[in-house]
Amino acid sequence: MSEFFKAELKDRFLEYALERTDYFEIQTLYDEFLRPNYNLQFVEKLVREILEYDPDLLDVMNGNGMEMFLLASTNTTQDFLDEGGFMDIYVKEEEKWDVFLDQLSSTKKLSKDEKKLIKRGNPGLKREKTLLIVLISAIAISFLFTLGSIFKETLWEPDYVPVDEFERKIQQLQEQYIQENRRLQTQLEQAEHALDSLTK
Repeated sequence: MSEFFKAELKDRFLEYALERTDYFEIQTLYDEFLRPNYNLQFVEKLVREILEYDPDLLDVMNGNGMEMFLLASTNTTQDFLDEGGFMDIYVKEEEKWDVFLDQLSSTKKLSKDEKKLIKRGNPGLKREKTLLIVLISAIAISFLFTLGSIFKETLWEPDYVPVDEFERKIQQLQEQYIQENRRLQTQLEQAEHALDSLTK
């Protein structure tokens, strides 16, 4: 449960105590505000936190074997709630944290005059800036030439085969064709011879 919700519950407990003119059981707070999602021990914990902050905010009586059995408001309860109660304490604490975190994260910003002095007072900065621009330009031009050569090779120039290599490949294919043709012719003659011998 968030601290915000706890602070709100503590204030509601105190407001409830103010509305009552007599003592009431701590069980009543549980029944009114937190049943069935939380247990009675959680109510006791919140009441203890109230009493730890200021023991005069509630009048507590023990009984029935319980340390806190009956509760009632006191003279300081109304004053405390009029000053904002636990919600006000929570909000102030959050504001302190916000201010603290803002102080941590904020850095001193330079004025225009200070920026001009820094720029004027540092001639090496201009030289570095110029060198950086030249370097980036050289890299960009190199990149463009690389892209151009890649596109030129892949799109505009077909892949030519030299004539002598082409003739050599054709010659190899013809030789393979002739050898395969002879082999098949030999097999055909053997098959015809075997067929003739069977028919006789």
